[in-house]
Amino acid sequence: MEYTVQKLGQLAGVSTRTLRYYDEIGILKPARINTSGYRIYGQTEVDRLQQIMFYREMNVSLEKIKAILEQPDFDEAEALRKHRVELLDKRKQLDDLIRNVEKSIAHSERRMTMTDQEKFEGFKQKMIDDNEEKYGAEIRGKYGDEKIDRSNAKLKGMSEAELERIDELAGTILADLQVAFETGDPAGEKAQAVAAMHKEWLSAYWDTYSKEAHAGLAQMYVDDERFTAYYDKNQPGLAAFLRDAIVIFTSK
Repeated sequence: MEYTVQKLGQLAGVSTRTLRYYDEIGILKPARINTSGYRIYGQTEVDRLQQIMFYREMNVSLEKIKAILEQPDFDEAEALRKHRVELLDKRKQLDDLIRNVEKSIAHSERRMTMTDQEKFEGFKQKMIDDNEEKYGAEIRGKYGDEKIDRSNAKLKGMSEAELERIDELAGTILADLQVAFETGDPAGEKAQAVAAMHKEWLSAYWDTYSKEAHAGLAQMYVDDERFTAYYDKNQPGLAAFLRDAIVIFTSK
């Protein structure tokens, strides 16, 4: 079956403006243009749009989606299987949060008691799941499943006060890193103080600390564009500066 841009938009629940934009950037071209100048989409384009929408649901950028779909060995069936796993993981996150809300309601109505730790279980699990989705493959490949599983278990066992502490510490690291960056000296006192705080922050998650692993993670901040973007979003060069400061810190 064939569709005009308007009918495809209605079918998929997306705007015709979006479909035209997809055409402009080359991620979804129509099968043909008819004699009246209308974009016409066939089954291949319908299936491709479905894939695009699945990836967008997972917050993948259009640029990356285009690169994935244009890989010579792209396997549509395998991609759908991966989408299914990711959606099931997302549903589990929501189910955990819903159960947490239901417990909280029962607790507030005095129908059951709820420990302080239980109040934050859903949020901590979501934090773990989000990290796994973004960085799981890289960090598990670098440090191994056992170490990452122990780190996740440690996070799940944290109290509210401990979570607040490491969250505050992460904010302080970013603020002080900016100040240290302005000195231009990763070996200086300010930069080394940031590296020490970064060790403290890591130790809250890791069951054991090693200088080698710390330096390796710092290098990942530069090698992986997602980590780099986090640190460089306000000041380009922060990720590399932090890496240099940590390498100096761990070499002592």
